[in-house]
Amino acid sequence: MRMAQVEAATRLVLAFNEAFNRQDIKAMMALMSEDVVFENTSPAPDGAVYRGKEAVTRFWEEFFRQSPQAHIEIEEIFGMGFRCVMRWRYTWVDASGIPGHVRGVDIYRIKQDHICEKLSYVKG
Repeated sequence: MRMAQVEAATRLVLAFNEAFNRQDIKAMMALMSEDVVFENTSPAPDGAVYRGKEAVTRFWEEFFRQSPQAHIEIEEIFGMGFRCVMRWRYTWVDASGIPGHVRGVDIYRIKQDHICEKLSYVKG
C-alpha cells in the first residue's frame, strides 16, 4: 500500500463530506461507485441498507428533504489502505425549530477511486 493511496482515500471522503454539507447530491454520487452499499444509522439496531447508486441517491434526496439544515462536522478522520474512518458530529434543526445533534462514526471502503461502502454508526 502506497502513502498516496491512503491519502487519496481520505481526500475522497473529505470531498464527499464537503458535498454533503452543500447538499450537493450530484457531487456526492459522483464520488460513489455504481455498486455502492450504504448502511444508515437507523432504524435501530442495525440500520437500513441501500445498495446501488439509484437506491442511495433516492435515500439522500429524501434525507435532505426531511433535514434541510443537515450538517456534518468532522471531529477526526484517518485512512488505512482502502479504508477511511471519520468521527463526526451531525447537527440539524427539527420542524419546530429546535436544534439537535448526535455523534457517530462512518467507515468507508474505497474501490477504484470511488466510495463503494459507507457504514454509519451513531452514539446512543
